Order: sequence, then structure tokens, then C-alpha cells
Amino acid sequence: MQRRNFLKQSALAASALGISSTLHARKNEEIILGHHNKRYKLDTEWGKLDFSRYPVKDCHEMVQDSKGRILLLTNDTHNNVIIYDKKGKLITTWGKEYPGAHGLTLFNENGTEVLFICDNNRHQVIKTTLDGRVLMTLDYPKETGQYTKPEEYVPTETAIAANGDIYVADGYGKDFVIQYDSKGKYIRHFCGRGDTDAHVKNAHGVCIDTRDKNNPTLIVTSREQNAFKRYTTDGKYLNTIALPGAWVCRPVINGDHLYAAVLQSNAKQWKESGFITILDKDFKVVSNLAGTEPVYNNGALAEMQQSSPVFKYPHDVCIDDEQNIYVAQWNSGNVYPYKLKPVV
Repeated sequence: MQRRNFLKQSALAASALGISSTLHARKNEEIILGHHNKRYKLDTEWGKLDFSRYPVKDCHEMVQDSKGRILLLTNDTHNNVIIYDKKGKLITTWGKEYPGAHGLTLFNENGTEVLFICDNNRHQVIKTTLDGRVLMTLDYPKETGQYTKPEEYVPTETAIAANGDIYVADGYGKDFVIQYDSKGKYIRHFCGRGDTDAHVKNAHGVCIDTRDKNNPTLIVTSREQNAFKRYTTDGKYLNTIALPGAWVCRPVINGDHLYAAVLQSNAKQWKESGFITILDKDFKVVSNLAGTEPVYNNGALAEMQQSSPVFKYPHDVCIDDEQNIYVAQWNSGNVYPYKLKPVV
């Protein structure tokens, strides 16, 4: 019996060593992740820079601008925004005033691209130009009647509607989504932390889903519930998209698909167990990158979890104009973003 246990443990150790060896493979050795027609080749070297000059702390979010540049937001105040080309070459950096830099959203405002930065430490949302000039600052939403001081408000994400309305997710505060007009005037708030279907728990992300051009909706993360929740643009609850086992971050829509970083697997909380999930236009999971293959039983999705320790705590994804995926990670050893190239 003791020998059997020893052999079993030896086999497990060998398996773990094999996985570790794979992750430390030579640069030219392919690691393929994902399922079905959403499979990708991993490149862990893409975003690496001289750490002494361009350090990162947590790599929180990424977007691509109309020039094809990839913008990374980090909470390292040596350079809060790092701008790459698609090959991973550094273009420029800016920003030293965002110690809680967390959410990054790009919006085309009448032909001019602008950024919205959520800062956890400053308890503010800051609108800037692409080179960092401040255009507007939204302070804590006392107009809602739900907040008595800035510290109660910890915004994590924004989404901007076609008419310029701003939706702010207070993901680390009271879990409300606060809606403003384009000038920053308060309109309404909804969601909030609670136990009904219309409430959320950890409203970490928000996006506007315009895949149905005649019926845009909001998708809000409810990370602790392993779900996304859908609302009308005036805050009425529609339905829940259950993602068992997945602590999802913000939803990112590109084409017909929805992509999201999964911070961790529910079965292995705070054990560096993240992966990337991809849903089709019907909100069915079609691929998990470094996660278990999605399985549906009688229409219900089986619990998902990490299958390979490629990622630690992935926090966001950016899909570029060539369908490459860039992955920013939180609390993962100051690692620069990874790139995932589609396998044809």
C-alpha cells in the first residue's frame, strides 16, 4: 500500500514537472491553448521590456487604438501607460499620477479617441487624451445618496455608449453601476450588492453589447457569483449568464464573440488558477485557454477550471485587428503581457 502511494505521488510529481518544463520551453517551441476553432499559440516574450527603465506592478488592462497601437495600464507610477506596437516594440510611456490605475476604456468621441481610467486609490474616473492630458474627472457619486465619503467608492471599469453616456462599475466599493451623460452629469444608478437576480457581487467589469444593432445592452460582471449579468441601457435586469467555476473579469466583445480573463478558478481560489474564456454570440462558452474544455449537459455548463498553469491571475484581454489576444495579469510577479496568436 505504501509503495502504491509512493508510485502515485511520483507519477503526480512527474506530471507537474512536465507541465513546468513545458511552460519554460524554448522560445521557438509552440504551446497551443484553447478548443475548437478558437485555438492560439502562446508567446510569453512579447511584452517584455527593460524592467529597470519600464517597470510594471500589476498589469491591469489593455486596449488597441485606431493606429494599431496596444496600450497597457499598470499601477506602477514610473509609467502608468505603456504603449507598444503589435510586435511588442515600445513606442512610448506616460503617467505617474495613477497609483490605483485599474480600468482602461477607449472611446472614439466624434473622431477623437479618448481614454477613461479608473483609479482605485484616488476613488475617481479620469478622462484623458491618448497622451495623458486630463479632460474630465468624475469624483465619488454622492448624487446617488449611497455614498458619504470617497473611500466608499472604488471604481474598477467604465463603458461608454454611442451617445457618450458613461457607465462606471464600482466593483470594489458598493457594486453599483452609475450612469452619467457625456458631460459627467449623473443620470441614475443600478445593480448594487445584494441577493436578488438584479444585484451583483463584485461588479468588476462592464461593457456595452452592440452585436444586436437595434437593441444594445449592458453586460456587468458579477465575479463572486461566477457570472455576467445583462441589463438594458437604463438599468433594467434582463438575465444572468452563468459561468460555473470562473471568477470572470471584464467582458470584452470583438466581432461575434465575448472574451474575458478569468482571474481564478473557484475550485482553486488564490492558487494562481486563472485562464481565458471565450463565448459565442449566444453566450455559450466555446473555448477556454489554459482551462478545461467547456461541456454542456442538458443546456447547463459544467464547472470550469484551470487545466494548465500558463497564467497566474489574468486580469484582462485585448483583441487586436488581426484577432491576436493580449493578456494582462494581476499579482503575477510583475510579468509583462503575453500574446496569443490564432492557430489557423
